[in-house]
Amino acid sequence: MSLRILVTGGAGFIGSALVRHLASESDAAILTLDKLTYAGSLTSLAPVDNHPRHRFVRADICDAPAVRATIAEFRPDVIAHLAAESHVDRSIDGPGAFIQTNLVGTYTMLQAALDHWRSLEGAAKERFRFHHISTDEVFGSLGPTGLFVETTAYDPRSPYSASKAGSDHLVRAWGHTYGLPVLITNCSNNYGPYHFPEKLIPLMIIKCLAGEKLPIYGKGDNVRDWLYVEDHVRALRAVFERGRPGETYNVGGCNEVTNIGVVERICDLLDAMAPRADGASYRAQMSFVADRPGHDKRYAIDATKIGRELGWRPLETFDSGLARTVRWYLDNRGWWEAILKQRYAGERLGVNA
Repeated sequence: MSLRILVTGGAGFIGSALVRHLASESDAAILTLDKLTYAGSLTSLAPVDNHPRHRFVRADICDAPAVRATIAEFRPDVIAHLAAESHVDRSIDGPGAFIQTNLVGTYTMLQAALDHWRSLEGAAKERFRFHHISTDEVFGSLGPTGLFVETTAYDPRSPYSASKAGSDHLVRAWGHTYGLPVLITNCSNNYGPYHFPEKLIPLMIIKCLAGEKLPIYGKGDNVRDWLYVEDHVRALRAVFERGRPGETYNVGGCNEVTNIGVVERICDLLDAMAPRADGASYRAQMSFVADRPGHDKRYAIDATKIGRELGWRPLETFDSGLARTVRWYLDNRGWWEAILKQRYAGERLGVNA
């Protein structure tokens, strides 16, 4: 039978990618619940405007009556919980919002999901899943070698990662204590279309095109494992459709790249796709700035478990995914130019430590 899937944070970057994927690649009924904070945009859901299987509800996950009413009316089989404050630099400047949304909001969702699950019977109760989407940043920082696995000890280093670590623990507690059928995924750095311009890849693309300096933190040698967002949402679907309740699955792109390497590749792609008028390389715009406070050195995911148990693997290499991403930003200037005018002008964040 067709699943009924409630996506919190469905107007955000990963959430909207999941909604668009479910609308085009499944027969699921989809309800997006989103507060529409600065990083949430209905324009990210434009491809599913008027889609017969999609509905949108504007609500805050911390608003317990609104959450309960939405769940009671929609009666989901799956809650894919993506709503979160997600930017490390913003968490340095203002940690309070991260505690409220990521911890209190997750608690509110868990309580409402538990009430809903307890009201179900038979196959509907067996089918229900609460899937919490988290980050590899809860594990802290790696040295030059090694990978994060599902059993890696938590060691969060920023207000953002600490709030996500806390929400992971809440989800596991509701699974162990109350029997709620929960799933957790911890992913590496996502990138792709509709990514809010405060994040590294879209910010560098936009600054290149504006002729501005490309600020690289520290020496640019911090390493991240990059995951194309459409690969990620295929993984999420595999987990909530076939994953074992109570389990955690790490999702990574198997694409470790230094930050300076990311910026250099963006410059090279733009040199080919949208050359500067003066003929110079965009690399000439690169500049080094003071490092982020507490900047984790390296993240890298071991995604063996999800591959072995659920048959998932990333389809995009970093080069192929980045080329698709750069092309999307060139072809969709209206989407990000509106954001720059209304909500975020590309300024540096996270300097108030």
